[in-house]
Amino acid sequence: MSDTESNDDDVMDEWADALAEAGDVPDADVEAATPETDADANSETESTEEADNAEATDNVQPASLDPLEDTSSSVRDDREVNLDVILDVPVEISMEIGSTKMNIRNLLQLNQGSVVELDRLAGEPLNVKVNGTLIAHGEVVVVNEKFGIRLTDIISPAERVKKLS
Repeated sequence: MSDTESNDDDVMDEWADALAEAGDVPDADVEAATPETDADANSETESTEEADNAEATDNVQPASLDPLEDTSSSVRDDREVNLDVILDVPVEISMEIGSTKMNIRNLLQLNQGSVVELDRLAGEPLNVKVNGTLIAHGEVVVVNEKFGIRLTDIISPAERVKKLS
């Protein structure tokens, strides 16, 4: 008997003793479990499983399924869209006069009275964004001593989708 087989036997004996002490396996079963009988039991189990599998495949029948139906609906139905659900959802509206890029050195040198040149010309329309998405263009107006914006052009949903691509 080799060292590996001897070690395996020792480990099996330790497990058998531990199981017997725990009361999980009767003592008679522990003594009967030897490597030689395990090999015989495995071959018997394999042949039984093969017979069961062959018998099971003979009794296989296709499952009956209901035919599939197309339950998808088009995006625009004739049904009325209920917008009441989203009317109270808050959104952020911002007006973009223009933008520029500069490095951090120049940004840190800015102080009161500094002028930052933007990428838009004077009189050019402002961008109106809702949650960061451009939806319109407009011009600045003053109403009751407060700034406002007059919308001059609304971006259509189709154009917004094109800009996403």
